[in-house]
Amino acid sequence: MAGNVTSSAPPSKMNFIITFYDSLGIPVPFWAAVAILSAGFLFILIVFILICCKCCCCRKSRGGGGGCCRRKPRPVSRKATVKTKDVQALGQAYKEKVQPDLEELKPNMEDNEGSSSSSLGRSYVEFLGKLHYKLDYNFQTTELSVGVVECESVKAMDSGGTSDPYIRVCLAPDDRRKFETKVQEKTLNPKFNETFSFEISYSELIGKTLVFKLYDFDRFSASGNIGQVKVPLNSVDFGHSVDRWAEVQSPDSDPDKDSSLGDVCFSLRYVPTAGKLTAIILEAKNLKKMDVTGLSDPYVKMSLFVGTKRVKKKKTTVKRKTLNPYYNESFTFDVRFEEIESVTLVVTVVDYDLIGSSDPIGQVTLGCRSTGNSLKHWSEMLANPRRPIAMWHTLRSIS
Repeated sequence: MAGNVTSSAPPSKMNFIITFYDSLGIPVPFWAAVAILSAGFLFILIVFILICCKCCCCRKSRGGGGGCCRRKPRPVSRKATVKTKDVQALGQAYKEKVQPDLEELKPNMEDNEGSSSSSLGRSYVEFLGKLHYKLDYNFQTTELSVGVVECESVKAMDSGGTSDPYIRVCLAPDDRRKFETKVQEKTLNPKFNETFSFEISYSELIGKTLVFKLYDFDRFSASGNIGQVKVPLNSVDFGHSVDRWAEVQSPDSDPDKDSSLGDVCFSLRYVPTAGKLTAIILEAKNLKKMDVTGLSDPYVKMSLFVGTKRVKKKKTTVKRKTLNPYYNESFTFDVRFEEIESVTLVVTVVDYDLIGSSDPIGQVTLGCRSTGNSLKHWSEMLANPRRPIAMWHTLRSIS
């Protein structure tokens, strides 16, 4: 009996609601009214939720969160269609118009600049890099050991924003004996880690100045002089090893003694299977004036050594009254592959003299025991058999 009463309760309540609804006289069926009210409630709920989300996003955007209120600049997405190379070219064009290169800047460009600002600009322009070197003197063997460790922040000399640095080491003022490091390609922070030795007594040593000359190697022209570091040896305490950093200074205003001798360009080609070494003397430029007329009569002589023995000598024709001769003459030497490591090729530019002996202007020595630019040329020749490798070389004085 109780179960029947419980089951009939809900229908009685529903009947009461329907009866009350009918008494209102609304001309819409009850089920339709319920559907309309449900839809309206759902719509209001959705609108409320959207308004809350909007308010939360705006609060985040005001606090630097980058919310939805900052979506207006959508046209920026068009940058994805711009080519990076075009942007770089455009930026470079504007840079050339409004921003001169550092080497074009001059101190005191404006009259109203203070002395402090002009000195600051000058020091900034002249910063060429830093050199890390080591020194050690052996009093028993009277030998000075010079270590070239590394450089940092070397001035960029190439169009790509890099350099091909190498260092020449000598003792001034009598700088006949020189050493060169290997060329470090495409870097502004080269690591050398090379050591050179000078046999010199201590009494002579303290009257010398150790000079590190920093160059940028260039295959098709003379090497660019970046700067130098001078170390007066009378100010060095050789009671212990020296390990120092020094800032690279501007090169001397006077031209380098060796660079005043001129430059020579030639190509080398080695065919190991045939045992043939071919040298093509192409040209020379800016040769030293040897005659009273201010000109020279240059020719190029090549000597091939195996060990210390000269096995072959050849020379070009003489070019009259010129400091920039053009030759384009080819010469071939027989060099077996087994002896290539002991071969030395000496290229000497000579001024021909009709009366008396001819005077040598300068020379270049190439081989596996050479250094700097000469070693680079020789190494590339061996690394590229059957392929001619052309390169410019600065003439060195003949010791």
